[in-house]
Amino acid sequence: MQQYPTDILIAGQWRRGAGEPLDTVDPATGRVLATVRTASVEEVAEAAEAAAFAMADPAWRDLLPHERARLLHRIAGLVEEAAGELSALQTADTGKTLTETRALALSAAGTFRYTAAALETAEEALTPSRGPYVTMSVHEPVGVVAAVNPWNSPVASDAQKIAPALAAGNAVLLKPAAWTPLVSLALGRLITRALEEFRLPTALLSVLPGSGRVVGDALIRHPLVARIGFTGGTETGRSIARAAADRLVPASLELGGKSPTVVRADADIEQALAGVLFGIFSSSGQSCIAGSRLFVAREIYDSFLGELVARVRKLRVGPGTDPATQVGPLVHHRHRDSVAAYVDLARSEGARVLCGGSAPEGERYADGAYYLPTVLDGLPNTSRTCQEEIFGPVLVALPYDDEDDLVRQANDSVYGLACGIWTRDLAAAWRIARRTEAGTVWINTYKQFSAATPFSGWKDSGLGTEKGRDAIRAYQRQKSLYWGAPDHRLPWAG
Repeated sequence: MQQYPTDILIAGQWRRGAGEPLDTVDPATGRVLATVRTASVEEVAEAAEAAAFAMADPAWRDLLPHERARLLHRIAGLVEEAAGELSALQTADTGKTLTETRALALSAAGTFRYTAAALETAEEALTPSRGPYVTMSVHEPVGVVAAVNPWNSPVASDAQKIAPALAAGNAVLLKPAAWTPLVSLALGRLITRALEEFRLPTALLSVLPGSGRVVGDALIRHPLVARIGFTGGTETGRSIARAAADRLVPASLELGGKSPTVVRADADIEQALAGVLFGIFSSSGQSCIAGSRLFVAREIYDSFLGELVARVRKLRVGPGTDPATQVGPLVHHRHRDSVAAYVDLARSEGARVLCGGSAPEGERYADGAYYLPTVLDGLPNTSRTCQEEIFGPVLVALPYDDEDDLVRQANDSVYGLACGIWTRDLAAAWRIARRTEAGTVWINTYKQFSAATPFSGWKDSGLGTEKGRDAIRAYQRQKSLYWGAPDHRLPWAG
């Protein structure tokens, strides 16, 4: 039987946490994989104090940027070597397919490698002088960073915060989601190994599983935490933003979405069908950027939707460990019940359930947190089903009449995370992309990511930016230096 990690990383040391026990469950079977003892409030404080001490250690404090880049390169290599193990852990914990979790593990390695390269080439600036002095701008670490991450893509989300935070010279306190701590703990072991190889203080990273109510709250309110990075639900993000504002510390928030996917009448229909399917039903719809609102030109609405539903019915539902699976179980039985409740809400609002709308039947699915890929229509865009994030394999389809009608409906949402456009008309794609209120727009593709390309949410989808060269600067403070010329005399000089 596979052994799963149960010790947690506190102040650079692996040990049992003093907090409540936490069962992590295989969503495909309902079987308990491991019982992790979570961190206590006192251990959060211990980790924060040790992190601040580690940052002051000359071995880390005086490490030059290119030397920090070498550390990140080493972490990238270790993650890549362990991609199989990390993938298996994430599939067991989240239910995602092995194909997807391996891609996420390799994405994490790529994030560390890209961030190392960005750090190698980062420059400070000599600013234009306005007098007899030389002015320059430099960047310094903010201090101890709290990274609070979700359960849907833990290893990739972890890398997106840890890599730039370490590159910037900080220490990191990572809180993985309570439902999915295993892969974050495994990643912590790899990073600790790299720190040891470089003879750097291991307390630069702690991995502190637990509930948001206990561990998360202790992290964001601790006086030594100088920056907060959060990915998760919008309401939790609001509470974190309020706490950060009270303490006057910066926070970046990647929050929810209800992203529109647009199919114009001139689209390549085969490409659009595949893109819409992948955009919503990959990851079982458990993705903030899932294309969950489908807008189709009215003149092709019936034919497109008919073919789409026929293909949805053929999607293969099963455990993530089965190579044939396309749609795995949801992350937890409680979350499956939440998704089912939203479909019941849709029915009460007058939706037509074109396919899905229930858990699959059969012994294979009896104990897992499965839900069939579901397509709904017949609802106005103002309905709760069309406005609220379901975070599951549920697509709601709506027709549109012209470009103005499309943009009005697409933007009629509190969210502004992503958008997909399927068209052969590049001028129309440009117009719609620029008029759409979203941080990321995909044209004739979907769910493609680059570590080099900034990612941000508009409106209730978040604050701040992840990825890209500027991600490192987001974890630093800017300082200005003025150097007086040797012969410069101040006004009051004698």
